[in-house]
Amino acid sequence: MLPDDVSADNEPVSHETSSLSVPLKTRADLELDRVLHALAARCASEAGQRLALALAPLSARASVLTSLGEIDEARRLEDRGELLPRSGLPDLDEALARARVGASLSSEELLAVGKVLGAARALRKFLKTHRDAAPLLSRACDTDPALDTLATEIARCIEPDGTVADAASPRLAELRAELRSSRERIVRRLEELVARYSSVLSDSYWTERDGRYVLPVRSDAHERFPGIVHGASAAGATLFVEPRIVVSMGNRHKVLDASVRREEEIVLAQLAALVGEAATGIAAAAEALAHADLRGAQAKLAVDLRLFNPEIPEGDTRHDVVVELVRARHPILALDGVDVVPSDIAVRAGRVLVVSGPNAGGKTVALKTVGLAAVLLRLGMPVPAAEGSRVALFDLVLTDVGDDQSIAKNLSTFSAHVKNLADVLDRSHDGVLVLLDEVASGTDPREGEALATAVLESLANRGGAVACTTHYEALKLLALSDQRFVNASVGFDLETMSPTFKLMTGVPGPSSALAVARRFGIPRAVVERAESALESASASVARVVEQLATERRAVEAARDEVEQQKAALADARAELDRERERITMRDRNAAVRESDELLSGIKRAREELRAAQARLRTQKLDERAVADASKAIDKVAGKVAIGGPLEARAPSPEEEQTMSIHEIAVGMKVFVPRLRTDAEVLEVMPSGQLRVAAGPLKLVTAVGEVRRSKKGGGPKPKQADKPRASIVFDAAADPDLPLQTSDNTVDLRGLRAHEALNMAEQFLDRCVGAGRRVAFLIHGHGTGALRQTLREALKGSAYVERLRAGEPREGGDGVTVVWLR
Repeated sequence: MLPDDVSADNEPVSHETSSLSVPLKTRADLELDRVLHALAARCASEAGQRLALALAPLSARASVLTSLGEIDEARRLEDRGELLPRSGLPDLDEALARARVGASLSSEELLAVGKVLGAARALRKFLKTHRDAAPLLSRACDTDPALDTLATEIARCIEPDGTVADAASPRLAELRAELRSSRERIVRRLEELVARYSSVLSDSYWTERDGRYVLPVRSDAHERFPGIVHGASAAGATLFVEPRIVVSMGNRHKVLDASVRREEEIVLAQLAALVGEAATGIAAAAEALAHADLRGAQAKLAVDLRLFNPEIPEGDTRHDVVVELVRARHPILALDGVDVVPSDIAVRAGRVLVVSGPNAGGKTVALKTVGLAAVLLRLGMPVPAAEGSRVALFDLVLTDVGDDQSIAKNLSTFSAHVKNLADVLDRSHDGVLVLLDEVASGTDPREGEALATAVLESLANRGGAVACTTHYEALKLLALSDQRFVNASVGFDLETMSPTFKLMTGVPGPSSALAVARRFGIPRAVVERAESALESASASVARVVEQLATERRAVEAARDEVEQQKAALADARAELDRERERITMRDRNAAVRESDELLSGIKRAREELRAAQARLRTQKLDERAVADASKAIDKVAGKVAIGGPLEARAPSPEEEQTMSIHEIAVGMKVFVPRLRTDAEVLEVMPSGQLRVAAGPLKLVTAVGEVRRSKKGGGPKPKQADKPRASIVFDAAADPDLPLQTSDNTVDLRGLRAHEALNMAEQFLDRCVGAGRRVAFLIHGHGTGALRQTLREALKGSAYVERLRAGEPREGGDGVTVVWLR
């Protein structure tokens, strides 16, 4: 278990000697034991339950942070569906104590030790797997891996039913084998005797009596059956006789049985000695399992009661003692299944929170919620409030809640309160939280009011953080003249004559005693007489308080309306986000449909290309046919451009200007009048020609055929060429009219010779499989070594019918055009 002198980041801190404790009265007033019993009920083992019921305040802030961190880790693991391994485990305290002094252990006790060590191994493996998600738990629940050897040895020697296994020792296995053989011999002889002496036996069976093998012989015929009588039936009609012939065999069997038991005791003694040597590590493993059980139970309780880790003020808490609970809920009411109304509650050092309002409105519940939050945090547990809460570590929580009258001690209700107040005043100082329910009540109202005022002022002077409930008007008015006092009230709905249970800070609450009396049947005349009997000052105060409460309710209603509007706006925004998502999806689907249509158009364009090729192959190539084919190919080129046909536009005045070869660089934009669009310069060829790309269309053109682009721009950073559809037509160059596309082109530039040959062969194989007739291999100019090696290899390739160098507009000598078989 992680010690209290280790901080949350595993750095040692100074050890604090603390006598922190929860006073018995505080424990009883806050009903802390109910929370601890709920925690114990969620533990899987008795050891974990004992830890839960014995939780004590942690002295160091680092210890509290470590505890909260471990619980939070267990909670996150549970949220992910990866629960800490927890199960009911046996108590080893007595067995380990005996093993430490060299005493032997029974097989059941050793089996229990093995079960604990097996669970420790499983926990260690689980936390090792989740070390990143649970570093604090991994350290706190770490166990000695060397104990796995002992666990394995116990499992080898002790069967699951608690018997000593034959494998425990070679001698034991040998003796048991002899014992089984001895028994088999005896049984065979007994079965022979049963068949032979059936006339004198009362039944055809054999049995054991006091470890001896006997037959049931009729009492009137036992003299005809030689043997030793070991007993008789209840009626005396049957005698159980050990046949004389098996006596010696039975003796031998008894000796073997004793030897087996002696060898078992030796095995158990050896295992007990191993347990005694490892007793400290085994005890630590048991503690680690109990610690993990406790943390798992605390995480489950936190989920069930919606407990969260608060912010704990750093530094000297005696100057920053504060409780700020956001949406706090009383945990015990939550345990009882009550739908608790959450409230925000704040108490500060040197200040007094005065809570007023009608009876049964939730004043005492608010008080207890604050106290439980402070105590649970000191115990290292999350608090019953939402995230964003702040709770300091109080040295002590003092309470005076409930009626402590006692006939045996001769104490009235008021006397018991006064005695408790005296004890609170004696023990109060800075760093203490004081909770007083109906302070100084049960006596003359004027004197009680005066006493309550004096007590609260004294507690504020001592630096403690104080919260109290009251019906005294004088205490409600203190906040108007003394900044150390802060009013708060629980709401009351006059229409339904029922409390709202919601705490409102800054406004005192009316007790509404006369209104409640009228609502529940006190005669009207009696209530009116009571109203007239009120002193004018008291009546005035009551009216002011009632007016403030009414105004506060109006403010609360307005705030609720704003919250509803915010929620409506959030819903509307969410609906807009969903609508935008729907529109985006619709546009995406439309784009997919358009892409499908574009692909269909490309397929049709390819078919037109093939038809044009076929016509050119079968017709005589006069100038008119060449012109018609050029127009058909230009038409197809426009269709296969990505995104649709290339956009035609009129050139600007700047684009009418010609360019010299020295102004042109690779990567820059130029205007190609023939295409009526901009193109990017891919290559400036030594012959003075340019290779340009307009979308997917690539072509070779002369410098004089390009103009300065309006977009201008210098050359772009060179990128690896990605071959796209490139349509080249020169009827005079070759009668087969090779057409270059992205499907029949491979770029081998930058590869070593053997790499280029392998890639070329694979590419040609794919082209042949796809039914292509022509392939283009781009190898570049360079030194010419790659070109020469490639062409020499292609001449002997089974795929190649013939080949030639590329035409200028195909890439020149940097490209090899291959016709496939």
